[in-house]
Amino acid sequence: MTRELTKWDRLPLFSSFQDEVNRMLDSFFKSESLYDTGWSPNIDIAETERDIIIKAEIPGIDAKDIDISVTGDTLMIKGEKKEEKEHNDEYYHRIERSYGSFMRNINLPAKVVADKVKAKDRNGLLEITLPKMEKAKAKRITVKVA
Repeated sequence: MTRELTKWDRLPLFSSFQDEVNRMLDSFFKSESLYDTGWSPNIDIAETERDIIIKAEIPGIDAKDIDISVTGDTLMIKGEKKEEKEHNDEYYHRIERSYGSFMRNINLPAKVVADKVKAKDRNGLLEITLPKMEKAKAKRITVKVA
């Protein structure tokens, strides 16, 4: 009498239940944010001796639809890419472009002077220059011998 071992993964009922719970949790955490529309601009963060430079791709977004603010060591970029008006005589084969509001909070690698931040938009590339605070310079004190 020979017995074979068979692999037992999970009961089908529990497997489909677990898959459904995973889908619900993924959906909840992806759509929880007010500004999460499934997209946000890609960014680059660079640092020079004097500045932190952030570049964000924002094609199709008007500069008046972008808000930039600095609070402490965090830069917030918030904006909206407005959807183009539909044309009733067009039949779309594919729609891949994203629209809607977004918000990016970026932790800065150094303290910055918030009132000297500059931003410019050139061909859909937003460049934000954040001047770094000067570090307190150590003052050397000479001890006089009496």
